Amino acid sequence: MDNYTEINSKFFDKWVEEGWEWGRPISHEVYEKAKNNDWVVLLTPTKPVPKEWFCEMKNAKILGLASGGGQQMPIFSALGANCTVLDYSEKQLLTEKEVAERENYKIEIVRADITNPLPFEDEFFDLIFHPISNCYIEDVFPVWMECYRILKKGGILLAGIDNGINYIFNDEEKTIIYKLPFNPLEDKQLYEDSIKNNWGIQFSHTIEEQVGGQLKAGFVLTDIYQDTNGTGILHEFNVPTYYATKAIKK
Repeated sequence: MDNYTEINSKFFDKWVEEGWEWGRPISHEVYEKAKNNDWVVLLTPTKPVPKEWFCEMKNAKILGLASGGGQQMPIFSALGANCTVLDYSEKQLLTEKEVAERENYKIEIVRADITNPLPFEDEFFDLIFHPISNCYIEDVFPVWMECYRILKKGGILLAGIDNGINYIFNDEEKTIIYKLPFNPLEDKQLYEDSIKNNWGIQFSHTIEEQVGGQLKAGFVLTDIYQDTNGTGILHEFNVPTYYATKAIKK
């Protein structure tokens, strides 16, 4: 049987083909606005990342970590950054290639599994942009360690992370049916439900794993905010399900 990350990569490809929100690239008009410093990007579903969270973008080396889909890297490229995007979905990376060709900028495109060591030199990047995606891997701490390794001293890690609440509900968000931690690799029925319901293989993570993991890796947390799903009952009741963090490699 395929590794679960291989299974997830196929789910991502399928979702992109179905019009997945996080697989739809920005338009030419949005790209042109970014060139005039009129831009927003998201780490979580609804709240724009504060611009003061970013480094000087001109000539900055930026890694979009599990960030394919042509949404953030084109913006950063328009601002003058030197961008690399790493993702495990071929469709998400194809979108990045198509947008780069449309707008005539260069980007390094890397297909890799983030559960493995990242294929980059030590202290190479100024900023890592990591939207909500580590919910698709079982163990997040090695990713934080790798982020710390490949960032320059003073480099910035911007991450969108889940708090696990979404995983306890059914799809209608009306009934609590699953207990935490949510781990399909440890529960045969949960695994079967995940495949059948088109969820992919997802995992809940604790605050100790997400924020604590960044601190344990050596980062200094400098800012944080919470966000909702953007749609659904939990969103309507303003229940926070995600956090965005800014951390610095000192």
